[in-house]
Amino acid sequence: MATNTVHELGTNLEVVQAGRASGDPMVIGQLPGVAETASETGTNRLVMQTVGVYRLTVNGIDGVGNSAVAVGDIIYYTAADTPKLNKKATGVRFGYALETVTSGAQGTIKVKVGY
Repeated sequence: MATNTVHELGTNLEVVQAGRASGDPMVIGQLPGVAETASETGTNRLVMQTVGVYRLTVNGIDGVGNSAVAVGDIIYYTAADTPKLNKKATGVRFGYALETVTSGAQGTIKVKVGY
């Protein structure tokens, strides 16, 4: 085994980002993930999981308006939006929808993180 290995699988990473609760979708640059732990007071350290399937709130919109989410659709993370996940291709690619959301609605669905 290589002596310079830091994380064998590299899916569970310790990162620094303020204001995150456990279960929040997040991105570090272009790297999508879900906060496994909350941001620690003082250091803002947390553990981020970069793979897996999570129940997350997704908005049924895209870059031009309301748009239903279908199984297999690419989901993006848009930092300025609430909720952060939707079909706006201007965001950071986050993962894939495994359930549907009605056009213009918000729904908590299974999302496969990563791509």
